[in-house]
Amino acid sequence: MAAMTKPAVGEEPAPDATMLTIYSKLQPGAVPPELYRPGAQTQMYGQPLTVPGYGVVKQERSLKLDAGRSSIRFTDVASQIDPTTVTFASLTDPAGTRVLEQNYEFDLVSVEKLMQRFLDQPIALEQVLGQQVKTIEGTLLSARGAVLLRKDDGSVQVVNGYSNVFLPQLPQGLITKPTLVWDVQTTQAGTHRTRVTYETEGLTWWADYNLIFAEGKDANSGLLDVGAWVSIVNQSGATYRDARLKLIAGEVHRAPQPEPMMARGARAKMAMAESAMDMGFEEKEFFEYHLYTLGRPTTLPDNSTKQLELFPLVAKVPCEKVLVYYGLAEGYRGFFASPMVDRNYGTQGNKKVDIYLKFKNEKGIGMGMPLPGGRIRVSKLDPADGTLEFIGEDKIDHTPKDEIVLIKMGSAFDVVGERTQTDFQIDTKRNWLEETVEIKVRNHKKEAVNVIVKENLFRWLTWEIKQATQEYEKADARTVHFPVKIEPDGEVTIRYTARYTW
Repeated sequence: MAAMTKPAVGEEPAPDATMLTIYSKLQPGAVPPELYRPGAQTQMYGQPLTVPGYGVVKQERSLKLDAGRSSIRFTDVASQIDPTTVTFASLTDPAGTRVLEQNYEFDLVSVEKLMQRFLDQPIALEQVLGQQVKTIEGTLLSARGAVLLRKDDGSVQVVNGYSNVFLPQLPQGLITKPTLVWDVQTTQAGTHRTRVTYETEGLTWWADYNLIFAEGKDANSGLLDVGAWVSIVNQSGATYRDARLKLIAGEVHRAPQPEPMMARGARAKMAMAESAMDMGFEEKEFFEYHLYTLGRPTTLPDNSTKQLELFPLVAKVPCEKVLVYYGLAEGYRGFFASPMVDRNYGTQGNKKVDIYLKFKNEKGIGMGMPLPGGRIRVSKLDPADGTLEFIGEDKIDHTPKDEIVLIKMGSAFDVVGERTQTDFQIDTKRNWLEETVEIKVRNHKKEAVNVIVKENLFRWLTWEIKQATQEYEKADARTVHFPVKIEPDGEVTIRYTARYTW
């Protein structure tokens, strides 16, 4: 543990302070509503729903310690804490104070556990029967499930359901909150400023991007207003009041552990400047990840979802509208370990033309900040009544600056495609085949559109296009793109022949 500085003599200890760093294990955009909507279920298919993330909690509190050896109880910790990650340190006397033993007490009081302490002792139960309240007295024999009472005459009565229980007295040592108990030894008596760090499950975060699209100078361009929010789920079993919040974006590796996954720890310095009270998130590189620090304290209640602005709205980001026709049907877009010689495979076609919005995350257009993975929703203003209408949704992975952001919006209504196999020849003795494909794309819009026709050379690794009616670009070892421009109410036909050898 690193050395900690001792406060100056006479310095008043700061009030309790909390710092929270949240790590997410979510796949971008994969956030089931069951995790965060009010009144949501806690189980699915008989299994408990778990929040895919974890947090590191750092708390500073003032505790009174006696000289020598004493016991300290630290309450209000998260019920999903990993007790093996807890560290305790005195900032007042770091060299002379140490923890000899630590216990985590989590067997919280309940009616059944309370009654277990009164076995073989007299108790009384109340039952509501219609409009009447009945009192049942006896010696408690068992409180597991149905209550068993021995009556004065020696008979045993089974009580199923009761509204109240009366006990002789309240026992000592009840635990109403998860509690950390330390056996501490110190050379300096008095009030110590202490720091406790631990990790807990039940915390996660993700980014939500809200974009507003406006048409550009032609049908192939547009402008975007980009807003970003952070959604945080807290189901850790604790409330974090006025916490200094940090979020880690990136894939932080953790050693594989049996379920439930336990979090690993970190240590952070507690500091908050008055001038930062109204600030949003500040981003910086942190190791090989990105760290987002909220410039003001915030409260995260237990069993809640909070949304915070990630960065201010960026207006009029130029984007490109990209139409892509991928003629192969959905189930026929794979590749194979041997030549695919079945002439009928891949002849099933798809008529839909996909729509994408594309922009480069660069500073010159007002962006240029690292974008955490998350869900992107796009709307467009209807000038008839001034309302925003939803037009598409996609998800992005963590995206550094100066990288392309590609948002799939849906399928075009007025642009359609058609893919047909027009010829197929094969010579299995000489190990070759040739396939001719014809693709037609029709534009029923009032303006010209640019379309990328995407084709997979899926039949085998070794191929060449012997002839083609349009210029094409080789996207990768098995994919070609035919970029075409289609005039209003026009049609473009592409025909190519591919030869495969093995």
